[in-house]
Amino acid sequence: MRVLITGGAGFIGCHASAALLELGHDVTVVDDLSLGSRNNVSHLLDHERFQLQVFDLLDSCALDALMASAGIECVFHLAANSDIARSHDNPDVDFDRTLRTTYNVLRSMRAHDVKQIVFASTSAIYGDSSQPLDESYGPLLPVSHYGAAKLAGEAFISSFVSNYGMQAWIARFPNVVGEKATHGAIFDFINRLRSDPHKLRVLGDGRQAKPYLYVRDLVDGLLHIWQHAHEQINVYNIGVASRTSVKQIVDTVVSEMQLTPEIQYTGGSRGWIGDVPQVTYRIDKLHSLGWRAKCSSDEAVVTAVRAILDVKS
Repeated sequence: MRVLITGGAGFIGCHASAALLELGHDVTVVDDLSLGSRNNVSHLLDHERFQLQVFDLLDSCALDALMASAGIECVFHLAANSDIARSHDNPDVDFDRTLRTTYNVLRSMRAHDVKQIVFASTSAIYGDSSQPLDESYGPLLPVSHYGAAKLAGEAFISSFVSNYGMQAWIARFPNVVGEKATHGAIFDFINRLRSDPHKLRVLGDGRQAKPYLYVRDLVDGLLHIWQHAHEQINVYNIGVASRTSVKQIVDTVVSEMQLTPEIQYTGGSRGWIGDVPQVTYRIDKLHSLGWRAKCSSDEAVVTAVRAILDVKS
């Protein structure tokens, strides 16, 4: 198929681009390079079935022109603001970069008769709940602007599917880790310790615990859902059943970096306003579709730390 990947030069997008090319699809990436990087896809630029287009998804004229000229048949919509804490100070960030971009993609799909969308959603739509989260959990009351914008995006996808005969795959991600990451606890801890190897400031009390999914597992699971789920709207949690605490991440990072810094926890049960300190995923539905992650949460963290350190060395 002729596939458009929004945010395809970003952390997750560059891995998805390579995987889709390997499966034989034609891949067009749109990225404004605000978080993504040309370097992430430099090894793909000479591929005959790959092209990179650099523009803002809010540029309707550019998006429409691309949809028409490239003959897009399916959109993997991965572009969004990925920094939850940043939008606390400026809610416009998620309204524009997470919700409006999604609406603009759907509007352009409708105009150019593109019928398939694979959407990167998030566990943040579930809000602050200590219960195990499955796809039927409700009510959905996000506590971050990012979660709210993603939930609104899911709602618009549902309405476009119902009104215009589209088909959608909505995958709700947990924390995703691995090489080429641009943010997140592992990335931040490594950067802070490279700046000052003698101390590390950690938000919260270290007991926050969430499932962490290795990026290559994520892409493999996302493609499995796209290929094997056949409803008009297919909604899946994608992740692992295990969890890793912030303290475990700290211990892994300092061990792999062979450092003994002073750890300074800021205290409190959550890292920042909008953070959900305890997340437990139910992924029975995805398992019943025949897919399981290769790495556990702890294994994903170790793999990610080693990969990021290798890149930065």
